[in-house]
Amino acid sequence: MDATPEEIRTLVRRLEDIMNSRELDLLDDVVAEDFVRHCEATPDFKVRSREEFKEFLRQNTVAFPDNVQTFHQIIVEGNLAGFWVTYEGTQTGQFGPLPPSGRRARFDFGGYLRVENSKLAEIWLTWDNMTILGQLGFLPASP
Repeated sequence: MDATPEEIRTLVRRLEDIMNSRELDLLDDVVAEDFVRHCEATPDFKVRSREEFKEFLRQNTVAFPDNVQTFHQIIVEGNLAGFWVTYEGTQTGQFGPLPPSGRRARFDFGGYLRVENSKLAEIWLTWDNMTILGQLGFLPASP
């Protein structure tokens, strides 16, 4: 039986809570073992399993230890959940090739999740890297 829209919303809210609480072992209950992440903003960063997703979140927390992701909108259609999220955090650790800036970033991103067998199976994300890099001070100031 397919998950209901309310069950899908609950899965997405649990994902939000797990990411913000850093209790990544709880992802085993909501994320499929063969979870896949797609992101046009970070095409070279591959996530092809739940364990790789956990590692991605760990690395994100090293770069932005105080990060919080707030899901504002969750819209369910069939087995898909679209979302709009605000990310906030201070970059005190290495962020890919970028050294710690000590600056705070706040930006919105959107995407959608696919649910299969009552677990989150796949995610597509997009955001504006220029906004983030500018807030962290890695772009030249505008004239």
